[in-house]
Amino acid sequence: RGVHFPKTALIGVGLLGGSLGLAIQKRKLSEKVVGYVRREASMAACLEHAVVSEATMDLVAAVRDADLIVFCTPLAQMRDLAQQAAPHLKPGAIVTDVGSVKGPVVEEIEPIIGETEACFIGSHPMAGSEQSGPGAARADLFDHSVCILTPTERTPAEPLSKLEAFWEAVGSQILRLTPDLHDNLTGRSSHLPHIVAAGLANYILSPAHADEQAQICATGFGDTTRVASGSPEMWRDIVMMNRKHLQRVLGVFVEDLQEFSHALERNDAAAVTEFFEVGKQRRDEWQTLFDERNQS
Repeated sequence: RGVHFPKTALIGVGLLGGSLGLAIQKRKLSEKVVGYVRREASMAACLEHAVVSEATMDLVAAVRDADLIVFCTPLAQMRDLAQQAAPHLKPGAIVTDVGSVKGPVVEEIEPIIGETEACFIGSHPMAGSEQSGPGAARADLFDHSVCILTPTERTPAEPLSKLEAFWEAVGSQILRLTPDLHDNLTGRSSHLPHIVAAGLANYILSPAHADEQAQICATGFGDTTRVASGSPEMWRDIVMMNRKHLQRVLGVFVEDLQEFSHALERNDAAAVTEFFEVGKQRRDEWQTLFDERNQS
């Protein structure tokens, strides 16, 4: 599906915003890609890495006449920025975001944008890195990724179709979910693993026997804890905003660990074997599906 936005505004230009800017420019999806940032150093970094065609610290200038506006800021900043931007939105503009939590974001921002002649549709491209900033941006970041869109009963069909075409054009495959189901599933697949990775890093690399422990932490430890190097501030916002689902998810996960601990206490080799067998089977089946998607 062909899609084109004469002017795109990226509100926040870090890894995701910068990668989106590069992808839009590479695929010629917009004539002008304007990045809104808060600091002069960020403006310089945006232009140095050519992630946008224009950078500004003026939010109104960024969104004025924009056909597509994408909020790429930390979750906690989105509501205030949406309120500031709303009076200046072009009629018919599509507003979206790249946030990792959708329920509270849609609940807060959809009514704000709904008071204008623009419309808001939540997006979450399942792509990223533990790195941050426009210097880490890559034009192919979204290739073979899944982008979740979370339309509601207020979402018009034509803007939704156009937004789906946009995400497809930058390399993503589309999945529609309700905001609540999105937060439930990403709480399990994305947010919980990050909490576990940080917990492992906290415990294993604690001061006790620190030198010896660090020396014997090898590839398996690195693979398991890689995401713990992500931004603490960003992950604080994500887990606090998704705490309703995460409290339940964590409870179930802790129960599973307790069952494993009880199996060890009982010297129950069969239960321990089943734990590893089920984990291996489910992980291998997922890997096959993941590889097939990336080869398509």
